[in-house]
Amino acid sequence: MPIEILMPALSPTMEKGNLAKWLKKEGDTVKSGDVLAEIETDKATMEVESIDEGILAKILVPEGSQDVPVNQLIAVLAGEGEDVAAAAAGAGGAKPAAAPAAAAVAAAPAVEAAAAAAPAPAAAPAANGQGGRVFASPLARRIAKDKGIDLAALAGSGPHGRIVARDLEGAKPGAKPAAAPAAAAAPAPATAPASKAAVASAPGAEQVKAMFEAGSYEEVQLDGMRKTIARRLVESEQVTPTFFLTVDCDLDDLMVLREQVNANAGKDKDGKPTYRVSVNDFIIKAMALALQKVPAANAVWAEDRVLRMKHSDVGVAVAIDGGLYAPIVKKAEQKTLSTISNEMRDLAGRARTKKLKPDEYSGGSTSVSNLGMMGIRNFTAIINAPQSSILAVGASEQRAVVRNGEIKAVMQMTVTMTCDHRVMDGALGAELLSAFKGFIEKPMSMLV
Repeated sequence: MPIEILMPALSPTMEKGNLAKWLKKEGDTVKSGDVLAEIETDKATMEVESIDEGILAKILVPEGSQDVPVNQLIAVLAGEGEDVAAAAAGAGGAKPAAAPAAAAVAAAPAVEAAAAAAPAPAAAPAANGQGGRVFASPLARRIAKDKGIDLAALAGSGPHGRIVARDLEGAKPGAKPAAAPAAAAAPAPATAPASKAAVASAPGAEQVKAMFEAGSYEEVQLDGMRKTIARRLVESEQVTPTFFLTVDCDLDDLMVLREQVNANAGKDKDGKPTYRVSVNDFIIKAMALALQKVPAANAVWAEDRVLRMKHSDVGVAVAIDGGLYAPIVKKAEQKTLSTISNEMRDLAGRARTKKLKPDEYSGGSTSVSNLGMMGIRNFTAIINAPQSSILAVGASEQRAVVRNGEIKAVMQMTVTMTCDHRVMDGALGAELLSAFKGFIEKPMSMLV
């Protein structure tokens, strides 16, 4: 039976992707692990590996195709001993697999959300591994390899019995092969909540264009990243009840310590410093420690419950051409300032070339958005759901401050924290921001 190759879900927010390039052509022999194609997601250009072996009998979606829905049939492999011509002929009349509902994909933060939301097959598939071939997503394979889990011992809940990341939750090495789950009914399409007034008043593209004189503007088509940013931020504003907390932080001691830390940096073989700590690195560390000090705020909303995190995974907004990433500094509370500095330099560099892996910008309970280097004194930021807070950081500047009846010049910055009211109330948010301010103003406490 021909092996179907479907458009994979390669990022947490991916609904559609562009098939940039086929790296195999029809008639080529394909081995498990071979790179088949390059897919442009909403965040990056990624290589897609084959999980099966055979001969590429038919390419159904040519390279250069735009907006190919997740789970659409894009190619067919002829298995061992199978007639290639027959497989190709059969694929010619095959209908593309149904794409998952956009709202269902948008609501699920996991990388495997799109695959998990696809309609279940009419009959339960054979248990994975019993036919000699294990069907699993690349992310599931990577997790299984890291944890030493035998994929053949699991039953997949994805399309056609495919093992997806959620199937590995709670799985342990050495488990016996499990029976495949019965086919479940496809979830009813969800509808993203929205204000009726906002929907009614939002003009379409043609209506907007009609407001301006022809030839007075240039149309710029949105890429996947811009569309995703627009959709997710609208959803965040419509769904997340937020409040804002603002505080000024003194930086005089931090600036002195930063200079001392950088002055003591070692040299590499080329004579360059092995690290250079920035104010933003101190901010990341302070936020991570504050979340540990106020653990109730280190949480995310999960509809019918709150997930309280054990570690402080802090996202950091990185602007790129046409959009932004928020790569995650994981377990930031355990890392030194120099480690955070070097890790952020690496993450930011790969973000700007769109080389980040999905798990490097997924997760976290909070984020930091710093516009201080652009001279912005104060602003508010929109929460990146499902995170429960985001810290907007303004410029570091000399300000006239009254202390003990005298006017003094003090280096200060203003920070504003946006909080998800479902996860934390005002007092808890204030406690978190107060803890952050304490670490920033007494920076030596971050070194012990």
